[in-house]
Amino acid sequence: MERRVVITGCAAITPIGDTKAKILQSLENGVSGVKPLKSDELLTEHIYCGVFGTVDYPIAYDFKRRDRKTMGPVSYYACQTAKTALEQSGLTPEFIQSGRLGVAFSSTHGSPTIQRNIYRTFFSPEDTKLRNVGAVDYLKSMVHTTAVNISKMFGITGRVISSSTACTNSSQSIGFGYEAVKYGLQDAMICGGADEYDTTTVAVFDNLLATSVDFNDTPHLTPRPFDRRRDGLVVGEGAGALVLEAYDAARKRGADILGEVIGFACNSNGGDLILPNTQGITSAIQMGLDNAMLNADEVDFISAHATATKMGDVTEAQSIAAIYGDRPAVTGLKGYMGHTMGSCGAIEAILTLYMMSAGFIAPTLNLEEVDKRCAMLQHVTAVREAPVRTAAVQNFAFGGVNTCLFIKQFANG
Repeated sequence: MERRVVITGCAAITPIGDTKAKILQSLENGVSGVKPLKSDELLTEHIYCGVFGTVDYPIAYDFKRRDRKTMGPVSYYACQTAKTALEQSGLTPEFIQSGRLGVAFSSTHGSPTIQRNIYRTFFSPEDTKLRNVGAVDYLKSMVHTTAVNISKMFGITGRVISSSTACTNSSQSIGFGYEAVKYGLQDAMICGGADEYDTTTVAVFDNLLATSVDFNDTPHLTPRPFDRRRDGLVVGEGAGALVLEAYDAARKRGADILGEVIGFACNSNGGDLILPNTQGITSAIQMGLDNAMLNADEVDFISAHATATKMGDVTEAQSIAAIYGDRPAVTGLKGYMGHTMGSCGAIEAILTLYMMSAGFIAPTLNLEEVDKRCAMLQHVTAVREAPVRTAAVQNFAFGGVNTCLFIKQFANG
């Protein structure tokens, strides 16, 4: 028996804020979270990109010492958003530890900050260098560190899923969590993703000539999704967590329901590992619509992946137009934050939920002149007061992985 899957908690740490009020204020007022790249003695002199979507405000962590011991920066982000989302959901400690709640959470690298410290130790000239590697450094840096640190902190004994698909990490986590609840494998799931500040990620994309370099002196003007002057992506950091729960259980306990996940699709391009693929993306969108049992004209809003790369935006625009035409409103939320890597799907889903609740659609920041190759869509260029009943959240990753999530305003019945 298939079950309805609702959202009963969510939380985000982003370059534009870590509360619903602050994030909505940033979206309404066109506030950018992109800042100058921090100095890095090993890398910055070799990187042309000089900007980063930065979380530059203090976060009041109150984790116990036993939990902090195995956390790198990425797990701090993950556990903080998970903690806030679980608190909002109202799930009891007994339920959380019952085995009926699972975790689907991930990051792109684990903690690159910790990894770099390990490598620096390995390549140091000292004979005692191996003694300087901490006993828990691997636990802080392994790719599934976010999922297991969340499980440890809250005593979660259900299934653990840790996708490792770069930019589709957290959208896959939400999708896999949705399927686990829908098909009765778990009664609830805490889903999401996180990534931390590190210049090695910038260096990777910089070497591929995929980063923004023309706005180093004016960071707030980049990235520029769908804009004629876009010149590449901006790497960012952050985290997002959502609690997904079976509708009947949430209703029975009187939970505040924030929205409903109604569809998910994931596929592979089956070819080039870097270049986007129109056929693959179009197929993923249609598969998602079919899974959600939606017609294309029932989707009001699309949160586009829109990284502001030259060909990525064009390919996505072509795919959207092939399925939807110009009916749904389209926003590229990365204009505000940069590309928050493994956390982008969860963060963009949460921002979409926030806009649904507030009754407006934020514009694509820095979209001043739409590239004529992307002009076939209904781009949002100013704050638009409009109800959003059904939204799509699209994400695509290196390796040719495509995901599409569908979220709906909650309605009883």
